[in-house]
Amino acid sequence: MELSREGAGTTRLDDADATATVDNPLCGDVVTLDLRFDGDVVAEVGHRVRGCALCQAAAAVIGRHAIGLTPDALRAVADGSAALVRAGAEAPTGWDEMAAFQPVRPIRNRHRCVLLPFEALTAALDGAGR
Repeated sequence: MELSREGAGTTRLDDADATATVDNPLCGDVVTLDLRFDGDVVAEVGHRVRGCALCQAAAAVIGRHAIGLTPDALRAVADGSAALVRAGAEAPTGWDEMAAFQPVRPIRNRHRCVLLPFEALTAALDGAGR
């Protein structure tokens, strides 16, 4: 709950280099994620989440940690986050807050709530050709 209240990056970016919106029609969560780049790294993250606390918290973790990372590093974090939620893997290096989502592992219908912001992140990177 603390992560969802923190809301790092909860402001949309007006002049984003990449934007993606993804939804989970089963529960109604919708995530729009914006990225601005400085060369090959993310300079700024913005997002809007209409969804549960899990989805909001995962987006806040992205907002807190994605700045300064390359698209390849962010894709690795997205993969690592999926492994954490689905298989109980360790949190991606430097993203220790992701450990807060380990209790979700046995609740399969909540996996996508955590992973939807990472889907938006990957879709934004794909849309920007990065």
